[in-house]
Amino acid sequence: MKDKFDTGTLRKVFQYIKHYRFLLLGSIILAAVTVAMTLYIPILIGRAIDFIIGKADVNFQAVLKILLQIGIIASVTALLQWVMNIINNKITFHVIRDIRDEAFKKIQILPLKFLDKHPHGEIVSRLISDTDQFAEGLLMGFTQLFTGITTIIGTFLFMLSINWIITAVVVILTPLSLLVASFIANRTYNMFKIQSEIRAKQTSFINEMISNQKVVQAFSREAKTLEEFDKVNEKLEKSSLRAIFYSSLTNPSTRFINNVIYAGVGLTGALAAVGGSISVGGLTSFLSYANQYTKPFNEISGVITEFQNALACASRIFDLIEEEPQVPDSDDAIILKIASGKVDLNNVEFSYTIDRKLIKNLNLNVKPGQRVAIIGPTGSGKTTIINLLMRFYDVNDGSIEMDDIDIRDITRRSLRRNFGMVLQETWLKSGTIRDNIVIGKSDATETEIIEAAKASHAHSFIKRLPYGYDTIIGEDGGSLSQGEKQLLCIARVMLALPPVLILDEATSSIDTRTELKIQEAFAKMMKGRTSFIVAHRLSTIVEADTILVLKNGSIIEQGNHRELLNKNGFYARLYNSQFTV
Repeated sequence: MKDKFDTGTLRKVFQYIKHYRFLLLGSIILAAVTVAMTLYIPILIGRAIDFIIGKADVNFQAVLKILLQIGIIASVTALLQWVMNIINNKITFHVIRDIRDEAFKKIQILPLKFLDKHPHGEIVSRLISDTDQFAEGLLMGFTQLFTGITTIIGTFLFMLSINWIITAVVVILTPLSLLVASFIANRTYNMFKIQSEIRAKQTSFINEMISNQKVVQAFSREAKTLEEFDKVNEKLEKSSLRAIFYSSLTNPSTRFINNVIYAGVGLTGALAAVGGSISVGGLTSFLSYANQYTKPFNEISGVITEFQNALACASRIFDLIEEEPQVPDSDDAIILKIASGKVDLNNVEFSYTIDRKLIKNLNLNVKPGQRVAIIGPTGSGKTTIINLLMRFYDVNDGSIEMDDIDIRDITRRSLRRNFGMVLQETWLKSGTIRDNIVIGKSDATETEIIEAAKASHAHSFIKRLPYGYDTIIGEDGGSLSQGEKQLLCIARVMLALPPVLILDEATSSIDTRTELKIQEAFAKMMKGRTSFIVAHRLSTIVEADTILVLKNGSIIEQGNHRELLNKNGFYARLYNSQFTV
């Protein structure tokens, strides 16, 4: 684990900032101008004091003139600082936008195995919470870092012009403040990293529980869930307190050193004033500069501490951005227009993990227009075959061919455009009913949309909704029943009508009466199209041209319904068991 300032992550941040280098240059120039004008004010105050130093000897005209100058300079400085803050905000939130965009784009091309292995809430935490934390640290850096550095340089030059001996005292003692801040900051990075990781776990847990609240309540797991949440929450509390406690030591430590420096300057300056080498007004200006010189060190140390948290969060975001993407399409990959539907699996082997083989030496030849049913016990590899056909995963050995072309030589986009998939698990996005139906065919006409809805028997319930096809539904279908959501997913495929269909328990959430109608619609839709049907209810696949019976990743029986019944093997026993009273 890193416990030092993360320079690698910082370099990556600068790669994003450099796109806004002109804004950055403008911010630096404004910082220099505002600091110069701010530092000129103590000079004027010192002159004013020298004009009123003697008893009954006050030059009111000169003092009023100086006060007017101070007022004008302070007003212009405030205006320029306001403009600088706008620029800093613009840079910060443009950088955050770019990082979020790139992270979300990376999610679109990550292999499915990454999303399978990482909790969704943890990924959401990186994109939302971690980027927000990073934005706060980055904005603080822009707001205080440039101004602080410029202030240090400017005050040093002004002090040097007044008295180089007292300046030497300030310069020699001030680095103590940075050493203390650096010592603390180098030890807080790892603490903020742990805090960020635990926060991600908490977000993941909350997301998981909200998504499955019905199951939690159905099994009376509320108390256990609260107990588990309390444990995570307590860990976050402890890690946060530890990180914040140690980082908060920076401010009082550096303030103490700054006060020691201020006292040293006051003592040295008083002796110089008594000796006549500096005026009272000059000493007043110098004390103001000494205070302003040490103050940025205090602020910069605070920025560095906050930056530890920001970089810890940024590191997690960059870890996501730098994840190995799925194998990209080759430059000469073929764009498959409209496939005939011929599919061949040749000696296919696949496993999700190295130590457990799943698909072994699988061979299958599907002619265009054939209906292939895939059955088998849980874990036999039914859904895995679908994942391989769609190239959500690539085979470990062997090949899958579409129209005699290895699908690894076909662009993923064009390959998947030739598949229509209806899964047992429905997915609907926030938007209108129409938006959800046209996902596979964005240029569909209203007539085509309605015809597809009618074919899937979704039209009748859609018309009963408050605004029909313009009814807005929430995430995952909102108040729609599971069956209604599945009908919309079926309508989506019926609208696109691709040459190859995949139906993975497509009617599992639909009542028997509607299922019979859907089966009729499927029969029309599958006519002339290659179809892969995964089913547990064997009554739905009796018309299939070929039935594959899988067990432990291998085809143990193959044939049509009548042939498999005559074999009196595994399929026959399974089929008869479903109809035994």
